[in-house]
Amino acid sequence: MLKRLLFLLVSLVAPLGAQEVLFNHVPDPKAKTRVEAVALFSRPAPGGFLPVRVTVNNPSEQEGRITISTESSDGSHGGQGSEVSSSFDLTIPAKRTSVHDLLVPCATLLNYRYGGNVTMEVRLSGSYGGSSGNLRTSYRDNQPAVLLSEPLFTPNASMLDSQVSSSSSGRHYGGAEIFAGKFDARSLPEDWRAYAGYDGIAMTDTDWGNASPGARTAILRWNRLGGELIIYTLSTSSDLSTLGIADEGKGRRTADRSFGRVTLVPLAPTGGTLTLDAAPTVERFHDHSRMTPVNEGIRNDFSGAWHTKAEFGDQRYNYGLFILILVAFGVLVGPVNLFVFAKSGRRHRLFITTPLIALGTSVLLIALIILIDGFGGRGMRTVLMEVRPDDGENSAFIMQEQVSRTGVLLGGGFTVSEPAVITSVPLATGQWSRLTTDNDGGGMRYEEKFTDGKLEVDGDWFQSRSEQGHFLRAVIPTRGRIEARSEGGTPSFLSTFDFEIGTLYYHDTANGWWKAEKIVPGKAFTCTSVPPEEVMAFVNQASLQLAGRSRRVLGLQKDIASLHERPGHFIAVTENAPAIETLKGIDWTKTRTYITGPIAKP
Repeated sequence: MLKRLLFLLVSLVAPLGAQEVLFNHVPDPKAKTRVEAVALFSRPAPGGFLPVRVTVNNPSEQEGRITISTESSDGSHGGQGSEVSSSFDLTIPAKRTSVHDLLVPCATLLNYRYGGNVTMEVRLSGSYGGSSGNLRTSYRDNQPAVLLSEPLFTPNASMLDSQVSSSSSGRHYGGAEIFAGKFDARSLPEDWRAYAGYDGIAMTDTDWGNASPGARTAILRWNRLGGELIIYTLSTSSDLSTLGIADEGKGRRTADRSFGRVTLVPLAPTGGTLTLDAAPTVERFHDHSRMTPVNEGIRNDFSGAWHTKAEFGDQRYNYGLFILILVAFGVLVGPVNLFVFAKSGRRHRLFITTPLIALGTSVLLIALIILIDGFGGRGMRTVLMEVRPDDGENSAFIMQEQVSRTGVLLGGGFTVSEPAVITSVPLATGQWSRLTTDNDGGGMRYEEKFTDGKLEVDGDWFQSRSEQGHFLRAVIPTRGRIEARSEGGTPSFLSTFDFEIGTLYYHDTANGWWKAEKIVPGKAFTCTSVPPEEVMAFVNQASLQLAGRSRRVLGLQKDIASLHERPGHFIAVTENAPAIETLKGIDWTKTRTYITGPIAKP
């Protein structure tokens, strides 16, 4: 009992080592002015965001203004890697200490040839002078990004690092020098996007209780989008219900939640220290048979047999026409120019005719490019969406895959109005592809900036006369649902979505399958019984049309039993649902959306 009380007392002390100080700037010690930037996670993710907390003490009578500029890169050689930059303009109230939580974008790690390095640099400028700091880490190929709470990290980090390194032989993901980053549960961010680049989070139930309600909600949203959450329980009474994770979780210690999973693992302090069993701990997060790391999916799922890209089709350059024009230009600017336009005795005309021929050819080439490729572009999107009207969530959890081919663009910037994470994905090498699996990031330069809560992006997300793919994840509020009218006998439902649904399959609690088609918003509909084989055919088709990670998180397997694990749920498809919008000017010729979720009770 004494050891248990000692551990709880230590856990109440905020662990300063769980955060990484980027800089602590004191421009005027006499005035007690101070600007501190702290990374809330000690290890940046290979994509997504890094939460940074900026604390400013401004004792003066005047308001201050500072800019936090950031740059993240994959540390590759030769400039072929990618970089993402951002800036945050902050107003500092007079005679106050203010705290600002920032989401700093991380470059997506695509290059592992030089150690898989991720570098984050943060710079200060403005009213209080300048300062800077950086954070650097490395990932091995196919290694998941994991976070451990400080009470778990401190006594176990070295042992877990050794376990991962020793387990590298014969494993696809390779070795790793660092198993996980660390965090302080009391300082966890309250935006789910802060966790989007990470694959797993482990903490104790005490840590879970120390986290703010907003942080717990954010983690559970990240978990629904595919994150692996492990909670080590020190109390024998802890279950999913007592921890507030599932209303119907009394006595339960594990649950699949939408696309992710929560697992409670009993743990007793040994000698006042929380000691983990290294091998099973590593295996829980490195179980590639169940889930691949987010970054591995981004690198591999879209460059091979990606159905959306195949359905969108290919387009080849018209080399012949442009070669013909260049040959004609050579003839005109050479012999015709020399012997006709500026023949002997009139050579001075070359100063006029040569620029005119070059200008005319350039105008012709530009006109042909515009005529052939046009402005803007075309694209296709495939969306996986789970709708959760239960437990008061009223949210849609979205994974969106999209591919587009652009003509002439007058600008590549756009605003993502929804709370989302967007990532460029490498495509198969081709005439139009700029980012591929062969060019380690392609030298892309991205910009992201939060303005009034919306994400403004610019740079190489979209380029003229190119093909590009993107993977988006979002959590958006919605009142859309399939609501039960009558579940006894022949089921009757009502759709509150504001779009028509093409086909819907429903799995009742007695393992029966039901189907409805052409479902109109606000109008009750009745289902008809169908055999499991028909549902299986639908599932197989959906499986082919989704990229690897979306297919895996939905659990679309070739065994119908996998669907029996979700009684009271539906799966539907529509081509009428809205999607997360990106660049204006792209004509999205098809948006296919697969929707799943529980039937809502009236």
